[in-house]
Amino acid sequence: MAQFIAYDQNVKVNGQAITAVVHAMEYGRDARLEIIKKYGISVVDPNKWYDQQNWLNALKEMYNTLGGKTLFLIGKAIPESVNLQPEINTLEKALHSIDIGFHMNHKGGNIGHYKVTNFDSKKRRSVMVCDNPYPSDFDRGIISAMLTRFKPA
Repeated sequence: MAQFIAYDQNVKVNGQAITAVVHAMEYGRDARLEIIKKYGISVVDPNKWYDQQNWLNALKEMYNTLGGKTLFLIGKAIPESVNLQPEINTLEKALHSIDIGFHMNHKGGNIGHYKVTNFDSKKRRSVMVCDNPYPSDFDRGIISAMLTRFKPA
């Protein structure tokens, strides 16, 4: 997987998604705001669309300066703050919903996918392919949060 490199230079990211990452946790928020300013995202408007490669460049700097664990924790915080539709009430549906949310917050070309390729509730096993330009620590955080939120009894 090519991390931090947009699959398509025309892809845009919704400002809401950027806001969610910047404000995911209080610790390091000012540092994250300073980093995104360097890449042309000075004031984040939740209704505006931003160049994905600039956003990925900012995330790469966050990774290099704040660490992979920070991106994991940010990824983990995002699903915890998202209101999901009532029909998303099982782990399998929740895992599939990651791709839906991903596509709702990106536009303009090939953005990639979060794809559940195998789900077996009896064996308590799932395989998910994260085919996108975001770092694995970030993806792992999002998936971990969904696993925790929808953990079967």
